[in-house]
Amino acid sequence: MAEILKGAPVAAAISEKLKEKCAGLKSEGVFPTLAIVRAGERPDDLAYERAAIKRMEGIGIAVRQFVVPTDGSCENDYRKQLPEMIKEINLDPDIHGCLLFRPLPDKELEKQICKLLLPEKDMDCMTDGSLAGVFSGSGVGYPPCTAQAVIELCDHYGIELAGKNIAVIGRSLVIGRPVAMLLMQRNATVTICHTRTRNMPEICRNSDIIVAAAGSAHLVTAEYVHEGQIIIDVGINVAEDGTMSGDVDAASVDSIVSKLTPVPGGVGSVTTAVLARHVIEAAGLLLSRKE
Repeated sequence: MAEILKGAPVAAAISEKLKEKCAGLKSEGVFPTLAIVRAGERPDDLAYERAAIKRMEGIGIAVRQFVVPTDGSCENDYRKQLPEMIKEINLDPDIHGCLLFRPLPDKELEKQICKLLLPEKDMDCMTDGSLAGVFSGSGVGYPPCTAQAVIELCDHYGIELAGKNIAVIGRSLVIGRPVAMLLMQRNATVTICHTRTRNMPEICRNSDIIVAAAGSAHLVTAEYVHEGQIIIDVGINVAEDGTMSGDVDAASVDSIVSKLTPVPGGVGSVTTAVLARHVIEAAGLLLSRKE
């Protein structure tokens, strides 16, 4: 049976450290604040928003919500309101970070918003400036919260990354490619797999660690794994009946691999703690500039 790598202990450890830092910033007159921008009422957005607010409140970070309906009414035209919200956030010195829920219904609008937001307030790597920082390793900006959560989980459980062969399934700019860059910064050898990859099961079997981030339920089966492997499941797939599953068929690999993250309760549980740390870091940079 695989050891289950739960995310809650990781998030709790990060949060405890952040509480002290947050209190220190407040004593210096800086009150860390996150803006959450949401268009519409998507269930997954609402669930993450509730989790994020709970995490921020527990640490001491203030949250300001910017919400606009997407019902198509003229008075609620999110295509006009969202850019104005982002401009307001950019100009407000008391807002240190912004989280925008994506994807937006309008892809062109999403591109516009990503260009509008200041990279220093981008907490989830949606701007070109933040992505450039991740890919160059310059330290500029903040990596995607979920991609960084993979690294945090590995660190917490003592999983050595240097020198390991790691297969990343998925090439999106939200998780796949950024997490590959973060892993390479830790001196791992990374192979990115995607829908056009030939012999994907063989590539995965020959790796020490698999990071599954394809967004395809139960994609990784016993055919993909070998004894003693470590599997990090980043996928979140919601069925019509509301049940949630990952990209890994846990039942088929559990007796083979050595370590496995659950869905839910794994990587996703760490993302809000990473988000909080980004906000604290952004607020800390503001304080250092004042000094």
